[in-house]
Amino acid sequence: MAEEVDWASYFDSIRKVCPWSAPAYKKGKINIQVWKGSPQELEENLAIVYVHKYASARLLKKIADRMMSARPAEEWLYSHPRFAGHSTEVPVLIQQDLASLSKARQHGEKK
Repeated sequence: MAEEVDWASYFDSIRKVCPWSAPAYKKGKINIQVWKGSPQELEENLAIVYVHKYASARLLKKIADRMMSARPAEEWLYSHPRFAGHSTEVPVLIQQDLASLSKARQHGEKK
């Protein structure tokens, strides 16, 4: 399932909204895996993208909200193909370190 998406192309396509993701993916700092009901530790990853093949956008939002409450040092996002635009081809949850993400966003604003 996770292998069905050309992740390198996807991260290249969102450079305008997330300029750090393509370089991070190419460096192996974004882990792509199938959601198994509970998150992993980020460890050396900047993000983990969990593919949740059959999830609705509503379910993804509920999970992301629950994870944000339970794990305040992380930012949880979700993406679903029904949203179009910069959305992923498959339903996903995205786990990121909040401090690293905030730093990357601040760096992007200074340019």
